Amino acid sequence: MGQNKIATLFGIQYPIVQGGMIWASGWRLASAVSNTGGLGLLGAGSMYPEVLREHIEKCKKATDKPFGVNVPMLYPDIEKLMEIIVDHDVKIVFTSAGNPKTWTDFLKSKGITVVHVVSSVKFALKAQDAGVDAVVAEGFEAGGHNGRDETTTMVLIPSVKEQIKIPLIAAGGIATGRAMLAAMVLGADGVQIGSRFAASDEGSSHIRFKEQIVAAKEGDTHLTLKELAPVRMLKNKFYHEVQEAYAKGASVEELKQLLGRARAKKGMFEGNLDEGELEIGQVSGLIHDIKPASQIMTDLLTEFDLAKKEVGRF
Repeated sequence: MGQNKIATLFGIQYPIVQGGMIWASGWRLASAVSNTGGLGLLGAGSMYPEVLREHIEKCKKATDKPFGVNVPMLYPDIEKLMEIIVDHDVKIVFTSAGNPKTWTDFLKSKGITVVHVVSSVKFALKAQDAGVDAVVAEGFEAGGHNGRDETTTMVLIPSVKEQIKIPLIAAGGIATGRAMLAAMVLGADGVQIGSRFAASDEGSSHIRFKEQIVAAKEGDTHLTLKELAPVRMLKNKFYHEVQEAYAKGASVEELKQLLGRARAKKGMFEGNLDEGELEIGQVSGLIHDIKPASQIMTDLLTEFDLAKKEVGRF
């Protein structure tokens, strides 16, 4: 792929980042992706500090290639997470769900490459001003926590590209080599892929959740709970309870009570498909199997090259 900005920034072979998803992105997945030339991320959002420490140590033993940690800024013990990241000499951190100014200077002072996840041009510019090394622009199609503006990846990527000078990673709705090529044609320097890697052998989610991803069809996910923190999830019993609450005019407090604690863990990690929050992207409708992360990487690159040749014929 020549001198790619993202591959160069992270010291990796291919500009493919595995999203740091909660309850899915442990050391097995991150190291498998890094070992096959991409950038694996540990999803710290679902890890206690000591659990993150263990995953970093195991990841270092499983790969000698670069890997990073995704840290949602809503995390209550974020200071402890950052301390562990610095102590264990992690070189790449992706921050999300918060103000990039809060931690960027601190992390960069420790020699860490910082990337921030955004859902709009406004936040991309704020991240650039905060001094991050790159941004992930994530479209409305993406699974899990999402932007309120409902801007799709197809519109978001060129809009952000037009305004920023730093490298740009596209996310949201990307699970194939064709989508990767499309994102790069739109102006992205690389891609971040979540849902496809959630349905991998190495993903730490429950097998029942992975099987549910594979079973999903077009239209089976929906972005909801905007009053709290917008989240895209599969439509299941819990989702329908949320919709019923909306129909009855539930207050924010009532929605919080319904959400309760550990809904995502219940669904994605423990495999309770009725009562859990099953966070996944729209692109789940295009995921038809569970396979090793190395095979996912091979498929992405093979299809990317094939699509490039096909487009070249026009």
